[in-house]
Amino acid sequence: MKYIIAILKRIILGFVILYGYNMIAVNFNMVMPINVVTVGLTSLLGFPALFSLVLLFVLVY
Repeated sequence: MKYIIAILKRIILGFVILYGYNMIAVNFNMVMPINVVTVGLTSLLGFPALFSLVLLFVLVY
């Protein structure tokens, strides 16, 4: 049970990180979609994953 709660905390934190980024990035027209892949990466890797996703987004689009 303790591991499930820890995983849920990380998933919620990943969602909050992406939501916070989107609230700031909407002014610059660089909104990152919140889906299973992006939340999963940010919950596993944290801020470095967010930075790499933003870099990938800038390079592709």
